Amino acid sequence: MTNSRARLPLAWAGRYLGGKHAIGGQAMADSFDERKARASAWFSELQDRICAAFETLEDEQTTGPHADLPAGRFERSETRRAGEGEGDQGGGIMAIMRGRCFEKVGVNVSTVYGQLGAQAQRSLTARREIPGLAEDPRFWASGISLVAHMRSPKCPAVHMNTRMFWTPGAWWFGGGADLNPMVEVEEDTEFFHDQLRKACDKHDPDYYPRFKEWADDYFMIRHRNEARGVGGIFYDDLCTSDWEDDFAFTQDVGRAFLDAFLPITRRRMGEEWTEEDRAHQLFKRGRYAEFNLVWDRGTRFGLETGHNVDAVLMSLPPLAAWP
Repeated sequence: MTNSRARLPLAWAGRYLGGKHAIGGQAMADSFDERKARASAWFSELQDRICAAFETLEDEQTTGPHADLPAGRFERSETRRAGEGEGDQGGGIMAIMRGRCFEKVGVNVSTVYGQLGAQAQRSLTARREIPGLAEDPRFWASGISLVAHMRSPKCPAVHMNTRMFWTPGAWWFGGGADLNPMVEVEEDTEFFHDQLRKACDKHDPDYYPRFKEWADDYFMIRHRNEARGVGGIFYDDLCTSDWEDDFAFTQDVGRAFLDAFLPITRRRMGEEWTEEDRAHQLFKRGRYAEFNLVWDRGTRFGLETGHNVDAVLMSLPPLAAWP
């Protein structure tokens, strides 16, 4: 896969892990326990906020072909990691809902830790160096990952994730959100991007154009030379040396997701649609599945580090079709 980070200008690359602002050495010897706990707690809080908002949408879906179905509610289950070594290696909460507005939506949080095996180390260092990882392969990671596949072909599918990663030699944040309509509606695309731009501009006016470009590059189905959707933002390896600001930005991305997605869904979920619309929706879902199984780094890394398979693959649609 193309190395997205390598495409960034050198002046920008300094803002990322491996640039002049990278954290390592004595700074990383200081305790990160309090920061880890805060990050993990935020991702869990965000899961609760999103699940509550999505259940409200289920209650609001009172017209249309599936309005007679029961309003969906999230079913939560615990997941555990089974990676290298023995003992507790963390886990998370997988929340899945199938209802009348959402055909399938997963909102997962996890906090995992332990030792990175050889394959996971190779995957993690494919884009940048991580100081001391080979000698001390301990890691800690926490985050939230969300994918929603809607019943109505008029409602776009959507993805969002944010995360924090720590090793003894470095820490960083990553994440983003992107919109995946069956047929693009320019008004919705502009609105979604505008909300993400506002979150970025609170921290750095360069963030949105850089992270939009990164998303356009990352969310490509390369074997078909097709974009997965209409984009959004994507960032990784974010380590400016200011943990508080990087964490605050990651929180703002999570908040902006709800501001961006909920109004679009409310506008579209009552619109009429045809069987031809449904057939096209299933076709687009096939493309979505191809990307996640072939190109998505998070899917590969989750499987390589021994996380719960169902949680890793919750992004796959409930139904899809190929020509």
